[in-house]
Amino acid sequence: MPGSFDAYLDIETTGLSPYYSQITVVGIYSTWEHGSRFVQLVGDEVSSDNLIKSLRGVATLYTYNGSRFDLPFIDLHLGIKLAEVISHCDLMYDCWRLGLKGGLKCVERQLRIPRRLRDVNGYQAIRLWWRYVNDYDEAALETLLQYNKEDVLNLKVLRERLLPPVSAL
Repeated sequence: MPGSFDAYLDIETTGLSPYYSQITVVGIYSTWEHGSRFVQLVGDEVSSDNLIKSLRGVATLYTYNGSRFDLPFIDLHLGIKLAEVISHCDLMYDCWRLGLKGGLKCVERQLRIPRRLRDVNGYQAIRLWWRYVNDYDEAALETLLQYNKEDVLNLKVLRERLLPPVSAL
């Protein structure tokens, strides 16, 4: 793995407020010229140490609405101000500049980015987590993890559609 590369991050939580909700899943997809790595931190694995290890070597971090959602949650719960230590690009603002409004799934539909789990959204992600915690429903956890993975992997597709490739100098 090279010394600096891009990463795509998305979190799942128990609700919308970082003050009243917890992080349940952190998905990170790191890519470099000849490889990639996908990591998910789940439940008790969501810690500042694990997040720092998972982001080691990242030069640019891409999110969708991360400035207003993912990064504030991470700051409040893990004490890491990611945008201060890693270059951060919130793809939502690039979408807005191009007239693409709405959440990630809405933008994906507008750009015809395929999604396997079309019927799962953020609200259902919360319900899936609680089904796993309260009912020991492993299938609910697996669906939640697949949903998070699809979000994270589609961030790379979205970036490639929005932003021209960076050429090596």
